[in-house]
Amino acid sequence: MQEIRNTAPSRSRLWNADERRWGREDVFTSYNEDMRALVWALLLLWQADPLADGVKALDAKDYPAAIAAFEKAATADPKDYAAQFHLGLAYSLAGDKEKALAAYRQALELKPDLYEAQMNTAALLMEAGKPGEAVPLLKRAVEAKPKEIRPNFFLGLAYLRAGQLSDADTQLKSARQLDPKAEEVSSALLELASAYEKGKQLPQAIAIYNEFPGNVAARERSGELLLEAGKPEEAVAHLEAAVKLSPSGANRYALATAYLRSKQTDKATQMMEQAIAAETNNVELRIAYGGLLRDQRNFQAAAQQFWAATKLRPDSRDAWSGLATMLLSLENYVQAIAAFDKLEALGDPNPGLHFLRALAYDKTKQYKPALASYQKFLSVAGGKYPDEEFKARQRVKVIEKELSRR
Repeated sequence: MQEIRNTAPSRSRLWNADERRWGREDVFTSYNEDMRALVWALLLLWQADPLADGVKALDAKDYPAAIAAFEKAATADPKDYAAQFHLGLAYSLAGDKEKALAAYRQALELKPDLYEAQMNTAALLMEAGKPGEAVPLLKRAVEAKPKEIRPNFFLGLAYLRAGQLSDADTQLKSARQLDPKAEEVSSALLELASAYEKGKQLPQAIAIYNEFPGNVAARERSGELLLEAGKPEEAVAHLEAAVKLSPSGANRYALATAYLRSKQTDKATQMMEQAIAAETNNVELRIAYGGLLRDQRNFQAAAQQFWAATKLRPDSRDAWSGLATMLLSLENYVQAIAAFDKLEALGDPNPGLHFLRALAYDKTKQYKPALASYQKFLSVAGGKYPDEEFKARQRVKVIEKELSRR
């Protein structure tokens, strides 16, 4: 929020900041230019004007000189709101935000309806992380200039940063009506949608995202939220648009998920194959596709995707876990055991791997390692897997009897 410069009344322009006019502003209208310049020069020689000196110093970016001049003007006339306003501006440009804020507030005490001071004070409050304090000032600025986009936009932004999401929604949409092409307003609305998401207000977030049909990220996020809300049929249109605008592994995967959940299995498979073909080295995409295939009980194809992922990233626990469970489902016990061993070597903390590895050993009648895996599972399960723990205890008893007869 940029500060407004040199728009408050100053003696150098109107000669009436202390409410004692030297004469009407149009006093020289009947004079020619040379005469007017002469009279102004005589007036300036007659009385030095620190406010005018300060404005000149500001224009020259000599902020210490500007501060000194405006402080002199403010001391000479404590009711000179123009001096206080410019003093605030000079302090701000010099980097002293605290003194700038004090000067702007003093200007507003002297002239509460000074629009420029309202806007600049609000800017500093926003910068200081005090959007709630900026709101009343910006509301007055909007009342003064209801058709100006700046106060409308910054009021909406202040509401947003203060967590007043409903007010932010109304105000930012009003600002957008004033200038539908303003990028700052669009960015703030998308930020608002994200805030709605964090607050679990998904319908409001979706409604905002839907206002940006040409924005890939917005269409994609709208589709993902509709998926979360259990509305895959509605999600499809948004995700199809996102893929058409800018295809990526992420939005293709999301679209495939929407197709799958809306019972369009062939389209889901086709979309995932397109995604893999476009990004063959995308590990996350292969793991995700493996998960989709697993959910369709296509274990062989799922295993192939997980296997490819382990080749691309040998230390991926997700890839090895997916591969191990698929090999177990395919009754390829020897390779499943090797995959579970790899998982353990990677430090996978999931107790379930010991139970599943025990099953693989058990199925191949390797009772000693099966017993060891069951016992290890029971030692770390901690009652979190009651069904599996019951089965493990039963198998431990059976295996111990079997081993005792040998």
